[in-house]
Amino acid sequence: MSILLDTCALLWLASGDASLSGNARLRITDAAIAYVSVMSGFEISLKCRRGKRELPATPDEWMRGILEQHGLTVLPLTLPDAVRAPQLPDIHRDPCDRLIIAAALRLALPVVTGDPRFGDYGVTVIS
Repeated sequence: MSILLDTCALLWLASGDASLSGNARLRITDAAIAYVSVMSGFEISLKCRRGKRELPATPDEWMRGILEQHGLTVLPLTLPDAVRAPQLPDIHRDPCDRLIIAAALRLALPVVTGDPRFGDYGVTVIS
């Protein structure tokens, strides 16, 4: 089975943060394909630009390194994702998360996240 990591899960995986459970780490390792949304790259780069996140390299270099190190695959967004995200119920207001949720729904992917609100959209949450 394939899975999708949200931005926090990606950051936890990259840093070895204990917020990412052993179960989630195992599911990432065992996944046929472990995806990271292109929106995570956008969100991390934006946080760096605004001074809310520091990385040991440029966001582009850091992302490429983490993707390679953990065997992750970038999941591009589609027009249907972009159209569906604003139409989702207003449970979650973060536009990046809404786009990740829309992609997860389109592909029926479980999402590794610490945010239980993803489940309110019918997404299987791996916490």
